[in-house]
Amino acid sequence: MNKTIAIQGAEGSNHHKVARDFYGASIQLKECMSFDALVASLLDNSAGIGVMAIENTIAGSIIPNYALIDANNLHIIGEKYLNIHHHLMALKGQRIDDIKEVWSHPMALLQCKEFFKKYTHIKLVEDVDTAEVAKRISQQNLVGIAAIAPKIAAEIFNLGIIEDEIQTIKENATRFVIVQTELPTNGMGAINKASLKFQLDHKRGSLAAILNMLSDCKMSLTKIQSLPVIETPWKYSFFVDVTFEEYHDYKKAVKIIEIMAEEFKVLGTYKNGRK
Repeated sequence: MNKTIAIQGAEGSNHHKVARDFYGASIQLKECMSFDALVASLLDNSAGIGVMAIENTIAGSIIPNYALIDANNLHIIGEKYLNIHHHLMALKGQRIDDIKEVWSHPMALLQCKEFFKKYTHIKLVEDVDTAEVAKRISQQNLVGIAAIAPKIAAEIFNLGIIEDEIQTIKENATRFVIVQTELPTNGMGAINKASLKFQLDHKRGSLAAILNMLSDCKMSLTKIQSLPVIETPWKYSFFVDVTFEEYHDYKKAVKIIEIMAEEFKVLGTYKNGRK
């Protein structure tokens, strides 16, 4: 299997940090500037594993990524929860009074907007990726330009941290999933969470019935997300995550869902990243 890991964004990004935390520092990266490009790299086998953000405590679910995983029959083999920290960085020796512009991803700029209200001389500029900006500042020796990026980017590109933890909301976390095209080989002892997708008919109480069944089978529901079925107006697919203590309880629930649901797919079974 190809061991190259595809990430959304550049070296030094939060996706890179997750890949490093999950697989260690000695990894071969494939940088992708979009999630579509990431999935394409898995499908053409230029990468064997992908790291994808799937939800954030502030922004909510990244709904297009659910659709990408489903439509391309990717398998979720693991997950990682990462606390998001935004740091202001630039060429070493500069202070905040020296900075004229800050470049970063639109979401990072939005999450740090309050900090910059004190510095009206600084222009905020939207860019493609947090870490890619840090890399550009370092490689092009850009004076007066700062990036908002993870601390790992400052370490990799030898930048100075002007200000730590500039995000408005300090409790900000993102859930990432590890995906691949091959069917996973996780052993039963390493599995206590599953991501499932199903469709139901329009009968009243059909969703409540399946959720009650999951509870009866000792499944703990940690996530439910609906997506419209594109080819069938006003019909929805449901994506759910469940955790469990005993694997046989999970297998029992799967057998019942196969009977109750019109369409059913297991997107992945893996170890709960919050334990």
